[in-house]
Amino acid sequence: MPFFYYDSYYLILVVPAMLIAAFAQFKVQSTFKKFASVMSRQGRTAADVTRQILNENGLSHIAIERVSGNLTDHFDPRSNVIRLSDSVYGSTSVASIGVAAHEAGHAVQHATGYTPIRLRNAVLPVANLGSTLAMPAILLGLIMSFEPLVTTGILLFSALVLFQLVTLPVEFNASRRALVTLKEKHILDESELTGSKKVLSAAAMTYVAATLVSAMQLLRLVLISNNRRRD
Repeated sequence: MPFFYYDSYYLILVVPAMLIAAFAQFKVQSTFKKFASVMSRQGRTAADVTRQILNENGLSHIAIERVSGNLTDHFDPRSNVIRLSDSVYGSTSVASIGVAAHEAGHAVQHATGYTPIRLRNAVLPVANLGSTLAMPAILLGLIMSFEPLVTTGILLFSALVLFQLVTLPVEFNASRRALVTLKEKHILDESELTGSKKVLSAAAMTYVAATLVSAMQLLRLVLISNNRRRD
């Protein structure tokens, strides 16, 4: 069976998912830019808000650092550091405060043993292996017509997709925690929360889109493998 036949799966399954992912990335960037110009009435920086949320959850030991880039914010559980990007750290915008509170939500998840976090950590080693070895194993298996190697590669890639699936509730929960905290602690009022919610919702859709791309890629690989068996 000619290789261009296999590529038809890529065009039908993967390319549409990639277009959705590209739109999701555009949406989060444009939404953040829009609400980055809306300053909170209290005038507190994202870093200050993050410090408050951490302290009130007994996480005063977690440091807050500034990191270069735009929307490169993340929580590093290995070093107990929340890193806020240049566009977020010192900003008083409702967009930046929402993003920072989201990262604080991740810190709280780790501290409280949030179940999806534990599951994601359990899958992570195999997912890392899959991201490195899955495609080479599948390609080599197809070239050699060695089905066990193809199956191994697909299983490794499946672990990567599973990791992304488990990441979804982690991200949605962190956003929910952020919005609840910002409201209950009166850090943002109702109108300001609307902006933060839109930014976090757009960010969450990038994870959904990335998972869709991987899932469609997995389906493509399974279809290619099945066609080879029939041949």
